[in-house]
Amino acid sequence: MSNPIIIHDVGHASAAMAVAVELDIDITLVSAPGAVAYLGATVFRDIIAEAARENPQARYTAVLDCGDEPGLALGAMRHGIKAVRISNGPEISDKLADIATQRGVTVYQGEDPEIDLGGMTDPAGACRAWLRGDVS
Repeated sequence: MSNPIIIHDVGHASAAMAVAVELDIDITLVSAPGAVAYLGATVFRDIIAEAARENPQARYTAVLDCGDEPGLALGAMRHGIKAVRISNGPEISDKLADIATQRGVTVYQGEDPEIDLGGMTDPAGACRAWLRGDVS
């Protein structure tokens, strides 16, 4: 997964996808930290689906951040989420990764630098600069 962008709403997701299409690159859309607890898997799934309808050529992976809540991560998998991030220790993360693999779900490690669109007044411009490498 490449070019990680932290999104907070459908506007962010759509802006990121539109720029990815413009630049002809793949992106990874990551929810805000711990979003599973306050947003929920279904709302996140719907945000991504709406942005994808607006940008049908976008090539993306969507990751729901589950904080340190493995139970909520499992619930997200049951709701059709195909990639999750969890911030527990290695023992729990390894167990979750095993379950995820059995369900065809990826456990995202998030080791690359990310841009967070929270509070950005021009999310498309921020994405464009980030994806072109114009910012660090």
